[in-house]
Parts: sequence; C-alpha cells; structure tokens
Amino acid sequence: MKGFVYILRCKNDRYYIGSSVNIRRRKIEHDRGHVAATRHLRPLELVFYQEYPSTLEAGRIERWLKQLKDRTILDQIVADRHIIRQFNSKYITTGDGDLGP
Repeated sequence: MKGFVYILRCKNDRYYIGSSVNIRRRKIEHDRGHVAATRHLRPLELVFYQEYPSTLEAGRIERWLKQLKDRTILDQIVADRHIIRQFNSKYITTGDGDLGP
C-alpha cells in the first residue's frame, strides 16, 4: 500500500511531520483537533507531502525527518517541494529500517 509523508506548519511556526495512507483524511483529523500532538497548534497549514511506494518506506522517511536537528533541511524540503534524493540515500537504508549517520 502506498504511503505519504507530510509536513504541517503550525501556528507557532514549527513543523509537524507525519505519515499516512490518506492525506486528505489525516489533515481533516488534525484540523478538527482529533490529533493530540497538534490540537493546541492549530491552525495548521499543509506545506509538503510526498508519496512513497509503501507505508514502510514512508514511515522510514518520517522517522528520519523527525530526527533532524537542523531546521534548515526541513525549510529546504518545504521550499523545494521534494525530499532531496541525496538525503534519502545518505540517511535511509532499505534493509532493516535502520537510519544512517
């Protein structure tokens, strides 16, 4: 099953990163306050999403993005509207789900 990674910009100008099989439904859940992690951060703006061949791969990318310490990488991803392949290949493995450096 295909999966999506998405980034929401919160009212405090921070990012929320998630993954889902249905972006439209998930955004509605966020907007209605059904997601505890973002309930107090509304309004939320969907600033990025990208489709992946599987929910497993989308989950790996989501975990990698959540571990980033440098916001400039997230800003670049949002501005460019895609996750740069060099980031994927450098930090994501396709084997046992481990993240790179």
